[in-house]
Amino acid sequence: MAKKKYNSMGEFAKACGVSRPTLSKYFNDPSMIKEVTRKRIEAVLKKTDFEPNLFARHLNLRRTRNVGILVPTMSDPFFVQVVSLIELQLREEGLSPIRASSHCLPDFEEEAIRSLLSMKVAGAIIAPLGVHSRQSVYSRLAREVPVVCFDSPAKIKLPFVGNDNRQSVSKMVQYLCRSGEPPVYFEIPPVNDHSNARQIIYEETMRDEGHEPLVIHCNDIPSWDYERQGYEQLKRTLAKGGLPGKTILCANDRFAFGAMAAAWEADLKIGRANDCDVRIAGHDDHPLSKYTCPPLTTMAQNAQEIASSAVQILLENMEKSEKGEAPSNEHLILGAELVMRASA
Repeated sequence: MAKKKYNSMGEFAKACGVSRPTLSKYFNDPSMIKEVTRKRIEAVLKKTDFEPNLFARHLNLRRTRNVGILVPTMSDPFFVQVVSLIELQLREEGLSPIRASSHCLPDFEEEAIRSLLSMKVAGAIIAPLGVHSRQSVYSRLAREVPVVCFDSPAKIKLPFVGNDNRQSVSKMVQYLCRSGEPPVYFEIPPVNDHSNARQIIYEETMRDEGHEPLVIHCNDIPSWDYERQGYEQLKRTLAKGGLPGKTILCANDRFAFGAMAAAWEADLKIGRANDCDVRIAGHDDHPLSKYTCPPLTTMAQNAQEIASSAVQILLENMEKSEKGEAPSNEHLILGAELVMRASA
């Protein structure tokens, strides 16, 4: 009986019922994978004329098993959380993560991407800086390896996993309107797509709820220094005559942290009780949000789903790249969950 022939690693992986990276991991070191998976691969190997070393020739020898992970800053616990989840999932697939930070600077973002390319990474998962990112750098990266973006989309068409701002911001505005005074919106400087999108959705939802939107603009230079901006913005607002309302919705949790510090400094009691001076809410469910005083009401992004979806899309596009197929440009938009805490 003629033995089955396979034309690529992808075909053989599918026949074994394993991922392409897991198969590569087997051929590099069979002891690195689970026994049940190893036996499944070896059972299919017995039915073919190919030897493991012949399969290995089908690997893209110009590439390593490394995958780059690039974020604007590693000082933000949200990015640390997502990156950690991405790293764990990549390792389960037999891939080696290489993490990098752009330190919120376009020159460093470009330098980091060039470094990843020089390391011959097999793919990259990136949270772009946003408005300051250089399109030409991303275009070059995408020509070389599969790329998936998260948190903020790139300036060119690339696969993306991120938050559904329309769902999350409108849900928060509706909650605040129906549980107390309608919110005043504290904007953040426009560093990425979230900045303008969340403000627009706030304004639309306020009108839908029968209220006139009121935006307190932050004229600071666009940067990722949100805590300082929130602190200084609320202090300026108080100095100009006080708060225009008893409820504040901040564009993100980090901005809210700064605003809460300024409110405390001004002897304003934060919370939703009748004797409180101001309610403050944020967005993102930053890992520190539950530990502020009082704990911050916010919209929780699904960090686990963001990480797992980004890895899955990257693996699929890596396999397509090996076959010479065009990558998917899937945009996966995930809903967020309202987390009601004592601040609002």
